[in-house]
Amino acid sequence: MKIYTLETQVTLQVSLKEAWDFFSDPGNLSIITPASMGFEITHQDGKRMYPGMIISYRVRPFGWIPVNWVTEITHVAQPHYFVDEQRFGPYRLWHHKHYFQETEHGLLCGDLVHYALPWGLMGRSMHPFLIRPRLEQIFDFRKKVLLETFGGS
Repeated sequence: MKIYTLETQVTLQVSLKEAWDFFSDPGNLSIITPASMGFEITHQDGKRMYPGMIISYRVRPFGWIPVNWVTEITHVAQPHYFVDEQRFGPYRLWHHKHYFQETEHGLLCGDLVHYALPWGLMGRSMHPFLIRPRLEQIFDFRKKVLLETFGGS
């Protein structure tokens, strides 16, 4: 199994508490997800995240095929990081750490994603021209919205 890594960071002009309040509310996922994804939460068992929280979504990553996705919040170290892991969904492996660090320039907000694709060689061959560009597009959108919402660089 080939494991890929995607890491993005943005520095925001927001307090650690404000950022945590925003990111720990699953309802805000729709704000930082491109509309083209057709993102819809179909189940969440709480307003604020906690270890063991299950969230299910329906997404349309390529516009035409709906995909059900279930994640579990596996780790929470408030207000510094949390981890969501796919339980059911489009990836063979999805481990996503969201982290927050105060710096002299603002609040560093980062995403570290480790993922693996299904379908063996076919999945790996689609990675460079379909999967990776789409993930980068999604995380670039997230950065843009966060910068517009909170300011930063």
